[in-house]
Amino acid sequence: MISQKWAKLLRSLQQKKYRKIEQLFVVEGEKAVLELLQSDWQVKALFATDSFLEQHAQYTQKAALVQQASPAELAQVGSFQTNDAAVAAVEIPADTGFLESEGDWVLVLDQINDPGNLGAMIRIADWYGIRHILCSSDTVDLYNPKVIAAAKGSFLRVQLHYGDLSGWLGQTRLPVFGAYLQGENIHQLALQQQGGYLVMGNEANGISAGLAPLISRKVTIPAFGQTESLNVAMATAVLVDNLKRLSAVRS
Repeated sequence: MISQKWAKLLRSLQQKKYRKIEQLFVVEGEKAVLELLQSDWQVKALFATDSFLEQHAQYTQKAALVQQASPAELAQVGSFQTNDAAVAAVEIPADTGFLESEGDWVLVLDQINDPGNLGAMIRIADWYGIRHILCSSDTVDLYNPKVIAAAKGSFLRVQLHYGDLSGWLGQTRLPVFGAYLQGENIHQLALQQQGGYLVMGNEANGISAGLAPLISRKVTIPAFGQTESLNVAMATAVLVDNLKRLSAVRS
């Protein structure tokens, strides 16, 4: 059973200000919690059904506190409408800082507002082996429950760094590609070297004007139909796939 104290705390972590105060966030669902328990992230408390605790007993000892809970209780303290597995309260790790590594691709997110988009972009980065994402300070919080849910465990393997994008991009000697409606056709792009930065802009307004001078090459996805634009997460997948493919060809 989840105590009133823990229930109140877990519900409060739906809001960014309380996540910042407590330095905790919530992970929900069987797959994501199980991945979490097999990682080196610090789990302060685990609330789970009897079946989850029995099936994954070899991993649950990682949590500092482990308590049985019913599916109804789990749904009440989390953001999922139904949850027959687990909810975990997890310590927010310290940002170890970003160090550029030549040959690596880095995703750069400028004012991404939708939690679902950010979660999907984290999964895309994970799929393509991108280990670092640079986010503007006004990009949605990584630890928003909707971001964590959409990321499906990939947040454990991709590091997000929040800060001044112009500061990072202004110091690099690597190419900085920016996604625009008008730019070089990504299908016909010629790469001069491996690695670089890919900047994706706000869902409605694109890349902010302040970052434009730092973009080395504007790239676009050619359209073969009539729709105005692609969802930013979908566009990210297409662009990253092409950049990784072109990098492989060059090597």
